[in-house]
Amino acid sequence: MCTCRSWAIVAVLLSGVVRAEVPPEYKGIPGLDESILLEPGADELGAEEVAGDEGNGAESDLPLPTSNSPSRWSNRLSLETTTWALLSRRGAGTDEGYLEVHPRLEVVNPGLLQLELGAPVRLRMWGAKEGASLVRKEDWDELSDLGQVVQMLTLGGDAPNFVWVGALESYTLLSGHLVRRYNNRGNPDYHPAGAVVTGMLRPLYVEAFASDVLGARLLGAEVVLDMQHLLVGRQPYPMQYTLALSAVHDWGKAGGTSEPMTLAHLDGTAILVRRRNPEGGFELQANAGWGGRPGAGGAWGAVAGLGAEYLTSRMDLRARLEGRLQRGGFRQGAFGPDYELARFQVAGPTAMPQADAPFPDGCSAYGEVILSWDAESLSVLGQRHFRLSMGTEAFTWGRVDVDGRLETQLFHRNLSVGVGGVAVGAGQPGARYVASAQARWRFLGGKLYAVGQGGTLLFPTAEGTLRPGAFASVGLGVDNAR
Repeated sequence: MCTCRSWAIVAVLLSGVVRAEVPPEYKGIPGLDESILLEPGADELGAEEVAGDEGNGAESDLPLPTSNSPSRWSNRLSLETTTWALLSRRGAGTDEGYLEVHPRLEVVNPGLLQLELGAPVRLRMWGAKEGASLVRKEDWDELSDLGQVVQMLTLGGDAPNFVWVGALESYTLLSGHLVRRYNNRGNPDYHPAGAVVTGMLRPLYVEAFASDVLGARLLGAEVVLDMQHLLVGRQPYPMQYTLALSAVHDWGKAGGTSEPMTLAHLDGTAILVRRRNPEGGFELQANAGWGGRPGAGGAWGAVAGLGAEYLTSRMDLRARLEGRLQRGGFRQGAFGPDYELARFQVAGPTAMPQADAPFPDGCSAYGEVILSWDAESLSVLGQRHFRLSMGTEAFTWGRVDVDGRLETQLFHRNLSVGVGGVAVGAGQPGARYVASAQARWRFLGGKLYAVGQGGTLLFPTAEGTLRPGAFASVGLGVDNAR
């Protein structure tokens, strides 16, 4: 479900505020770019302030109990029923149609537990091949697919120490130079549940993740050292200067078999400007790093750049600009939004898995913008009148990679619209494009809603190629969120 997070490192501070990019605690849908702000007190980290970015187009309206409530437990029940059509492209298969039923149960005790269970079950209506089952078997044909039943699970509400389980839809591991904007369900026939664990024991902050808790796939961690604390003792505003080491390994043994791959990266970050006032704050940071592929001689890269954030009660604007150098096949952000497809076949003229494919020596410029805005306040998670998240990397040898998502809520939040897409290798032969859109309209007091969505898909095959397809879905849902 979340996503888990998105771009900054643990050292992102807002005038004494530590920003740890960690999964949201009270989200109702898989996530993008959530953040938790921790304001340190004189002796220890104190009350938390959440300034998150909403999930994948659908809002979480689950009312949270107040301190005066007789019980801190609350729940939400929902049921969505849609027709789901899977369409072949360029004669690559047979059109199929399904009735999709998606029940959900969400239970919340703020600060302790949030659990959401449910999964879409697709019942075949047409396009059946000989011997095909009633339920679409590709959705449930391996152990990892059972992970989709856990839509979201969070344990512990006090960042930075907690556990989160669910879908990783735009996950960035702290500095983001190994894992950036990664989607563990980019393969439409692979539905794992990922996990993120964070913890702080000064002067160390640690974030670890697994892309699949039921299979041998991506596993990584980043350890951040507060250099100022180490050298001169504990400071009122921690993480002013940090040194971080991250490593990620892919076993390649779930969601299809692929070659293993290991990457590591070392990063340094310094806060250059930090201002805060009652209305919000501004921060500017500089970062530099070096990474490589252990066991692969000559595979290395370097990076340097700036990051900025401007935060008010209604707007959260984050931006990053970096210059990157790649040598010997290494590249920053290798575990990115396209990785679950690239691990079988990279975009471009070389039809090879990413672990084996050559990557030209060169340089690139990377830019990222994440903007959340709400006419009322950002304090309510799941409510954003406007949200834009986009990352772009342009290489000196002509390739351009772009991914992004735009979401908006209109008409008193009754209408939610989201569009997103990924373009990999644009400007080169064999470029890859995937796009989707969805809309949700609430009526009859918000209890009932209509939903429609559609887009393009790429399915890995047993031969290691990618089969193009498209999908369209329309239906109704009901819940007790309002």
